[in-house]
Amino acid sequence: MAKKIFVSYKYGDSSVYPLSGIYNTTVRHYVDHLQSILDREDHINKGEADGEDLSNFQDETIWSKLRNKIYDSSITIVMISKNMREPWKLDRDQWIPWEISYSLKEHSRGDRTSQTNAILAVVVPDEHGSYNYFMENKTCCTNGCTLYYNQSLFDILKGNMFNVKSPNMYTCQNSSNIYNGYFSYIHCIKWVDFIKNVNHYLDIVININSNKDNYEIQKTV
Repeated sequence: MAKKIFVSYKYGDSSVYPLSGIYNTTVRHYVDHLQSILDREDHINKGEADGEDLSNFQDETIWSKLRNKIYDSSITIVMISKNMREPWKLDRDQWIPWEISYSLKEHSRGDRTSQTNAILAVVVPDEHGSYNYFMENKTCCTNGCTLYYNQSLFDILKGNMFNVKSPNMYTCQNSSNIYNGYFSYIHCIKWVDFIKNVNHYLDIVININSNKDNYEIQKTV
């Protein structure tokens, strides 16, 4: 069955690892590559309003700009990149938090109501090819674990990670508490792993979405 996917990203962020044959690679090039490897019947709609000043917009104006792009989608992919967030601006003055918020909310048109989207966060490697600015593999546990540096993320992203209501946890050898299983409504995966099996990771977040009542979902910017 064809999937309708909305992709939220900071298209001008160039702090990314160069894709083969592309000079001055930005996150937009990663999105274009993703579109080229998706199943032919799948459809992508891209968030491309980046850079437009939102500080003087009313909420309804922002919704109207996003409505047609996101309403018919069932999956939202958020491309996490090193400089996706402009720290000198409020979250509500940047597009990505609004795109995530609209993806999570239910909206009615006539006799039809859109449902909360499944959301996958795909982490793009930085200019050195590293993912450690956001997620770092650790070897302190027998089975290994991942340390997340989410302090610099938008609040709506942080609020939908580690938000499962009944976490499955164990204690690491260094006495840290480790989350196990699908502990975040917005599941995160590295780009290098994602492109090896795109449909597998889309299926994961579709399954998480089917169990969304198990998560404390934050829907507001």
